[in-house]
Amino acid sequence: MAYTNNQLHVIYGDGSLGLAGDNFHYLFSYERGGLESLLVNGKEWLYRTPTPVFWRATTNNDHGSGFSTKSAQWYAADKFSTCQDIQLTVDDQAITPLPIAPLNNRYTDHETATKVSLAYQFVTTTVPSTTVTVTYTVTADGQINVATHYAGKAGLPELPAFGLRFIMPTTANGFDYTGLSGETYPDRLAGASHGHSLPVTPYLVPQECGMHMQTEEVTVTRSTTQNNADHSSEPFSLTFSQVDAPFAFSCLPYTAAELENATHMEELPLARRTVLSIFGAVRGVGGIDSWGTDVESQYHIPADQDIDFSFNIHF
Repeated sequence: MAYTNNQLHVIYGDGSLGLAGDNFHYLFSYERGGLESLLVNGKEWLYRTPTPVFWRATTNNDHGSGFSTKSAQWYAADKFSTCQDIQLTVDDQAITPLPIAPLNNRYTDHETATKVSLAYQFVTTTVPSTTVTVTYTVTADGQINVATHYAGKAGLPELPAFGLRFIMPTTANGFDYTGLSGETYPDRLAGASHGHSLPVTPYLVPQECGMHMQTEEVTVTRSTTQNNADHSSEPFSLTFSQVDAPFAFSCLPYTAAELENATHMEELPLARRTVLSIFGAVRGVGGIDSWGTDVESQYHIPADQDIDFSFNIHF
């Protein structure tokens, strides 16, 4: 068929859009607000649709300086912000209204394209609210460009972080990355070196950890799936790489909320999934004079300023 030769196969479903090519199939949901399935070489990479990240787990210094209380709205926004608008573009032509049932009946099973974009606009649960737009652009080779835009809004507290969270169905074997080695934060870059590593940072009391700044790319490797018919144990990988500028990331078996909820390591749930968060902005962690002084001003994230970052997903 045509889509096997430098073309995407476009499937206009009742409530979703499918994009397929050699060795990949992606499903974008209109109802759930994002990329619902990312299947590469028969392996599923998503447990949930990616969502905007506004929260990083708090530290002793966040509590001591009162930051966690002042910015608590972002904790709720991290969990409950909703998608309220979707824009679909196929080969630079806007498709309006969205081709949901019964409008999708105008299409056949042989539709193709060279490039497809879906822009999802999220509205935060903050007061006042603001928006985040996540745009996925897929090309015929299966590469996904993800562009994320936070619309600055006056009257909101400073952000702990801003990024996009990917929850993967099973725990990763590990990850390799190109960037600053070791655990780093905007105000904790000294001593880091440029290179590749696979660090693990255990803390007695669960809190923010595992951040890696100034990253060019990160590759996550898994060897298990949730498919009971898949008996292979061969490792498989997915790569996230910078576009215009390096990004920050964390790759942990827990969400920030799970870390926040535990006061001791044994209170954490069993590791079952992989939580990869790609960040365009991260607040510093402080710790200038013991734990309590606020983070220096250059390491804050003002809520009234726009934030943009982008990266590519490829295999």
